[in-house]
Amino acid sequence: MSTTSHPASASAPSVAGRRRAARTGTLMGVASMSTVQLGSALTVPMFARLGVLGTAGMRLAWAGIVLLVLVRPRRRDFEGRDFTACVGLGVVTAGLMVFFALAISRLPLGTASALEFLGPLAVSLFGPGHGRRVWTVAAGLGVVLLTEPWHGGVDPVGLAFALAAACCWAAYILLTQHVGDRVTGLSGLAVSMPVAAVVALLVAAPTLGGRLSWGPALIMLGLAVLSPLVPFALEFQALRRLTASSFGTLMSLEPAIALAIGILVLQQTPGAGPALGVALVVTAGVGATRSGARPEPVQPPHPAAPETAAPSVPGKPSAWEAADCAA
Repeated sequence: MSTTSHPASASAPSVAGRRRAARTGTLMGVASMSTVQLGSALTVPMFARLGVLGTAGMRLAWAGIVLLVLVRPRRRDFEGRDFTACVGLGVVTAGLMVFFALAISRLPLGTASALEFLGPLAVSLFGPGHGRRVWTVAAGLGVVLLTEPWHGGVDPVGLAFALAAACCWAAYILLTQHVGDRVTGLSGLAVSMPVAAVVALLVAAPTLGGRLSWGPALIMLGLAVLSPLVPFALEFQALRRLTASSFGTLMSLEPAIALAIGILVLQQTPGAGPALGVALVVTAGVGATRSGARPEPVQPPHPAAPETAAPSVPGKPSAWEAADCAA
């Protein structure tokens, strides 16, 4: 009699453990998105002191220094092509951070974040899988409501910067897939982030001039810890507890979180149209992720040999399984 109870008693703790892990991973994912957007909001007042480019450059510089000190990557850990991919990822990261900083200097945080989100959304929509045309329409309608072209209210230069950031984010996702598949641990990030810092500082150097002093520099150190370092650590832990599709759905909420933080921190209250536009972009993100971008291979038609899945990549892009992403 007692032997029949062992399977149930053995499975119950594992089910409960998975549920606890899912709850913890969800909280970590929400905290990660919140710190990303809070860091962006708190960066805006620094534009007047360091300039937009200087602020983005200093933020990446501190993040790169901290990662170099903590991880200390070694050149022999990389093959030639992999090291080149890490450098390319750094260049794309610099573009993502710089273009987004330029966008939020001209657009409300929620609008800029929703437009930037079109990058990973495009990776999911145009990746393998079917039945996502309706989400493309929803995303397009959301962009129209966000920009309100009939009012001419959105700064066209800010719009261009946000869309450039979206393109960089899409490239970031695809490059992170390669780096995550080929480079173990945090070594890839510890190379790409300093490269991003060098690129951003080269762009920002003419604007920094005599603006840089210890006060603003230390403030930027705190902001670099708040984002991207803390979100990276949180997403890394969240991805240990959640499936890629669950994490992708969770990350689709980021534009809504950006909208809320824009209201609370920057007093940027949107109109009905832009608010509905953010909701449509979020819905499109959830729908595209759930509708099957590179689904997990749970039931292959001819199970010849077991496949080992590529490791999940921590950081922003790891949210979308279409490119092994999601941070």
